[in-house]
Amino acid sequence: MSMLHSSASYLGAILVIALSLHGCGGGSGDGPPPVDLPGPPIALGVQRVFPNLDFVQPVAMLQAPGDSTRWFVVQQGGLVKVFVNDPTIGVAEDFADIVGRVASGGETGLLGMAFHPDFPADPRVYLSYTASNLVSRISEFKLGVNGKVDAATEQILLVIDQPESNHNGGNIAFGQDRFLYIGMGDGGGGNDQVGTSHGPIGNGQNMKTLLGKMLRIELAPPPGGSPVYSIPGTNRFAGNPQCGVNGTGTQECPEIYASGFRNPWRWSFDRQTGELWLGDVGQSTREEVDRVTPGGNYGWVCFEGTLPTGLACGSEPNLLPPVAEYGRSAGTTVTGGYVYRGSAIPGLVGRYVFGDFGSGRIWHIAANTQPTITVTDGFDSALNISSFGEGTDGELYIVHYGGQLYRLTGS
Repeated sequence: MSMLHSSASYLGAILVIALSLHGCGGGSGDGPPPVDLPGPPIALGVQRVFPNLDFVQPVAMLQAPGDSTRWFVVQQGGLVKVFVNDPTIGVAEDFADIVGRVASGGETGLLGMAFHPDFPADPRVYLSYTASNLVSRISEFKLGVNGKVDAATEQILLVIDQPESNHNGGNIAFGQDRFLYIGMGDGGGGNDQVGTSHGPIGNGQNMKTLLGKMLRIELAPPPGGSPVYSIPGTNRFAGNPQCGVNGTGTQECPEIYASGFRNPWRWSFDRQTGELWLGDVGQSTREEVDRVTPGGNYGWVCFEGTLPTGLACGSEPNLLPPVAEYGRSAGTTVTGGYVYRGSAIPGLVGRYVFGDFGSGRIWHIAANTQPTITVTDGFDSALNISSFGEGTDGELYIVHYGGQLYRLTGS
């Protein structure tokens, strides 16, 4: 039976104060106030879809490129389920099974999935997971004769050692440039373990590790071979030796696209502009949303949101502020979403939609928002929002970690 949570309407993203660029070599702090063009009021809601299906710890839902006939749901335990895009469907089949290869518990497991941009003509599928020996793997798989992922075809592209079991990041997606983007957390623990297992400035600010970064690689054409990926020439450290064997190098890692993240759990590309929007999970005071640019450094562990931590963080220049942030009264764990490009909610078109796993709140902000606004209130979905999904038609869906799927509605 469908459920509609409509008791709370969207209260808006409230502008609190104009917050300056981060210090540590950044700007002076002078500049225009934050801008968010709210548009007409939108009463958001969520409606359960595919009510005959339940999943186990779902963390992502997606459709294959250009194919609206099926949905795929990633389960943290190591399964990917597939089902027909029919509201009455009662059965979801296994599409991929790597249960025996993934670590279990906490923030580990199967965390992300992407189809090759030319799928199914190019039948390659990519999975991001924490292996049982506590390393993050980005792997390429091919389809078997049954049209499902053949686990025996795994080709490991990247291996990144994880010092702790949390902050694994794990989202992967292809950009409009056809490069594969990979989100990696700082390796876990508190305060990026500055001065201990993460080194004197932590992993987020250490350019010789892939931890705490957004990565970008170019895939080898089929049938693969060695090397299995190359480095886009516009990456910040292109030309340096690759760090994909264990996630570290003797020089700055050429896979790095952007840096200074704590745990970029969910992020996405605006399908119209190609801009990269990212939700970076905070520690104890701030959750943040970043609009990521090539080579940008978003401040962790020097800053949590716009708040300086006082920790040693190296000498990286021009640390960039988030476009939006919120404190603990609004939520605890940001879940990045999408810029809405659907047609069912006209007033939402062009606005970035994101939520919070802990509080269940959902917000939307203008895509041209300038740093930094503070959001409060929001629409209370009453869900544990582990991820958002975007259909081929641009409509947005919500993955409830408790096992159900919802569609975002509005008026």
